[in-house]
Amino acid sequence: MRIVFMGTPQFAVPALERLLEGGYEIALVVSQPDRPAGRGRRLGSPPVARVARQHGLPLFQPPSLKPPEAFARVREARPDVVVVAAFGLLLRRELLDLPPLGCLNIHASLLPRWRGAAPIPAAILANDAETGVCLMRMEAGLDTGPVLARARTSIAPTDDTPSLTDRLALMGRDLLVETLPGWAAGTVVPRPQDDGLASYAPKIVREDARLDWSLTAIELWHRVRAYRGWPDAFTTWSGRQLKILDASPMPLDTSTSPALPCGRVVVVEPGSARLPAVATGGGGLVLRAVALEGRSVTDAADFVRGHRDFVGATLGP
Repeated sequence: MRIVFMGTPQFAVPALERLLEGGYEIALVVSQPDRPAGRGRRLGSPPVARVARQHGLPLFQPPSLKPPEAFARVREARPDVVVVAAFGLLLRRELLDLPPLGCLNIHASLLPRWRGAAPIPAAILANDAETGVCLMRMEAGLDTGPVLARARTSIAPTDDTPSLTDRLALMGRDLLVETLPGWAAGTVVPRPQDDGLASYAPKIVREDARLDWSLTAIELWHRVRAYRGWPDAFTTWSGRQLKILDASPMPLDTSTSPALPCGRVVVVEPGSARLPAVATGGGGLVLRAVALEGRSVTDAADFVRGHRDFVGATLGP
């Protein structure tokens, strides 16, 4: 079986590595171009591209698959199947129709729930009890194709986007290699999705992660977990951006909380620690790890000790 593998971030790496371990012929790896990253804006390769180079695999990094020459490069690889995992670029119909076994996508949700670019944060934001991965045959529509196989996992209160992404990447890897032989043999029957149950997870932009303190502490807690990793939930304090990297909701003293404006910082003592908490539209959000603009991540208790004027301040615009 000749495979063209399309993927870009770390989520796709376990699947590529498992295909190599299984002896599959990787005729071509397609990943997005190297881009500047980090504070120094040095040119960096996507994780999938790095793995391809490490194994000496043919690598193609086009900025788009629309030009005819891009399609020609994939066609020259003569794939039996194209495997896609968080590639990040749209596939044209001529490419979808190219391989005899189709283009198979490892999608990080239980389709038809959370079609689109950001299914993992969407599941956390919606407080879903579970999520999973689907192996789907791709169509021209956005994640609308029939599902070959799926696997489920619960979403724990301790889960955030990075932890859930890591778990789903391994589940997707296993689902792919378990399903491919049966798909090639014709014993796997794809099941069409119910479009009436579809929900969508659009691409995240940085402003999505700005915390609105008029929301409840539960809603804000979901946002902190969902946006962890990128773009990271944030607010402002004294004209500087303050990232909220770890937090938890808790009730505030009902004798004082009605008088607290949303965004006001107080001190609470959950257990033996003295931690800052922010008044919200319902309860308080206890801050556990923060990062002030231009600074590294700091334990919130240490942050309060180093910034005496933080307690009593009002966060946000």
